[in-house]
Amino acid sequence: MTDIKLIEVKEDILSDNDAAAEKLRAVLKKEKTFMVNLMASPGAGKTSLLLQTLPALKQDLRMAVIEADIDSMVDAEKIAATGIESIQLRTGGFCHLDVSMVKKGLAALDLAALDLIFIENVGNLVCPAEFDTGATIDIMILSVPEGDDKPLKYPLMFSKCRALIVNKTDYLSLSDFNMDLMEERVRKLNPEIEIFKVSCKTGEGIDGWTLWLKKKVTDYLGA
Repeated sequence: MTDIKLIEVKEDILSDNDAAAEKLRAVLKKEKTFMVNLMASPGAGKTSLLLQTLPALKQDLRMAVIEADIDSMVDAEKIAATGIESIQLRTGGFCHLDVSMVKKGLAALDLAALDLIFIENVGNLVCPAEFDTGATIDIMILSVPEGDDKPLKYPLMFSKCRALIVNKTDYLSLSDFNMDLMEERVRKLNPEIEIFKVSCKTGEGIDGWTLWLKKKVTDYLGA
């Protein structure tokens, strides 16, 4: 029997992407542009959070949004309606963004004229966690209807993010979601993570989140 050679390609792909991500972060730092990679499951409220966040920061920061979807431009259109520049990346089947895709979106923006860029990654808790986008910071959303067990099922996502936004808290009274248990599970994976509890429907908790993000951005710009 002829020997079969096994070639691991995923490791090489991730290594190349990580190197490119570090170079992109250096460019962003030089341009003094802060970039947020926002990740979540489909329907968790990524666009809804942006629609609450952008007006709160609009007077103080120059912003743009890069939207990523397998198809459609519906989210980019919602963002553009707020007066914030929006770029749509259509991935054509890819379930995540990598650095090369992000750079195509950035090429359509004037980095020197922007303080803050949001990437709304493809709705998925698996692949986006594996691919470094070159963002300054990774942030994720978990919605109450998804359940408090997601940190057990998708540990990498919760481990790599600097902040967790628990959205749809207005559903808490209608569910068996255990906030304390969820937080305990998350902090076992990531003791330093910041956790914000919000409702994009009622606006509850949005101020705490936006004030925290604004400080992160202004500290970065002043460094």
